[in-house]
Amino acid sequence: MNSNNSIGIFDSGIGGATVLKEILKILPHENYIYYSDSKNNPYGDKADEEIFKICDNIIKRFIEQKCKAIVIACNTASAKAAKLLREKYAQQIIIAIEPAYKMVHDFAYEKTTLVMATKGTIESEKFHKLYEKYDNHKTYLLACKGLADIVEEGNEEKIEKYLKENLSEYKGKVENIVLGCTHYPLIQNQIKNIIGEVKFFNGAPNLAKHLKEVLEERSLLNKEKDIGKIYFIDSSNSELKEKRFFEFINKYKK
Repeated sequence: MNSNNSIGIFDSGIGGATVLKEILKILPHENYIYYSDSKNNPYGDKADEEIFKICDNIIKRFIEQKCKAIVIACNTASAKAAKLLREKYAQQIIIAIEPAYKMVHDFAYEKTTLVMATKGTIESEKFHKLYEKYDNHKTYLLACKGLADIVEEGNEEKIEKYLKENLSEYKGKVENIVLGCTHYPLIQNQIKNIIGEVKFFNGAPNLAKHLKEVLEERSLLNKEKDIGKIYFIDSSNSELKEKRFFEFINKYKK
């Protein structure tokens, strides 16, 4: 695929497919390069400097491929590296996922909320600023150490065991759940099975709208009306990751 004029998207694995799904709903005619960095997964437990270095290398790769916009579809990478990357590549469009905690403030402020995210996201300065600004004083923060790994692996038994051990105490206590890692919407139904009926929030729909607005402002939307192409790269060259990625995406790309 000719990468020129494409949109580059990256995540620490296939979790960013949940972001691409939302983008495809409103930008179906664009071409996409999706980079699944499973070799360095998980980002959540890495030092800030290492996360920046990893992301910097991926951004350079997308720039070499002349991507017109780059989407950071990983909450940890966004929280730890987006600001510095935007400063370093000021001429490049870089759109980053944001934890959806502000959405709780806007739409469900009075409801008790559970924020599920990686340790890296929850401990980041960026998230703390967001949390302090919009805190409804009815919020639990849960650093889900290792959950993104298990979702990436796709082992249903491990996922169920993890969720039972870590979420059961919140059953009947929370009405909102913020999915603060792009992997977590992949297991939304399993989460609901443990916790019961709740309202889910994630940052992907807002990111998709923002991306479209930025491309429109700069007259960069693809004029062709053919359905766009998606090129998948995995840093571990995992065929299984590619298979699972397209199984998920093809449900939405008609």
